Amino acid sequence: MGFISFEDAGPVAVWLITLSFVFFECAFIFGLFLPGDSLLFAAGVVLAQHDGELSAWLLSGAAMVVAVVGNQIGYYIGRSTGTRLLARRGGKVLNKENLERAREFLDRRGFWAIVLARWIPWVRTLAPMIAGAAGMDPRRFMLATAIGALAWVPTLVLAGYYAAGLLTAVPWLQTAAVVGSIAFFVVGTLYGLYRYRQEMHKPVDETADEVADVTPGR
Repeated sequence: MGFISFEDAGPVAVWLITLSFVFFECAFIFGLFLPGDSLLFAAGVVLAQHDGELSAWLLSGAAMVVAVVGNQIGYYIGRSTGTRLLARRGGKVLNKENLERAREFLDRRGFWAIVLARWIPWVRTLAPMIAGAAGMDPRRFMLATAIGALAWVPTLVLAGYYAAGLLTAVPWLQTAAVVGSIAFFVVGTLYGLYRYRQEMHKPVDETADEVADVTPGR
């Protein structure tokens, strides 16, 4: 995947890449290291190059659905496997301290923690698994994650699209915005995959507590 291929392949490539990354970020633990926010913004910027206003709105809707489905999968993974094996000894992101912080965030804010988690990259991936492990009511979780997706996805995609559209009078600046957005996404993805491999090479932290005392019903 390179800068030119992502930009020149047009809306179809943007859709495929965006929906795939949103799904993996919301469903599986390695999604914690993917640059979901910058990808959504970059998708809007690239679609603006193709006069794809309708495509930008449709992508927002499709990515919202994918984000909800991904979080549902994360919820049921947490419900079936728990969270004990997530923490890594010496991990910089996947450690028991971050897991505890995410758990406390969910315990403190309950329903709204799932909504707000969309805007906190590492919590966005952990929260569904913690909610599932804690036994949060599935209907409340579905509602919360749907509200969060509605606020998160269209905001970033359409912000990228309309921000790039404002630069049409300055072609070189619009091109710079496209290249910069794609570069940030590509570099962020490669770095995220590197960090994920580093974390997974560390042993499981056996001292991490299983989530069992969250009060998720609020």
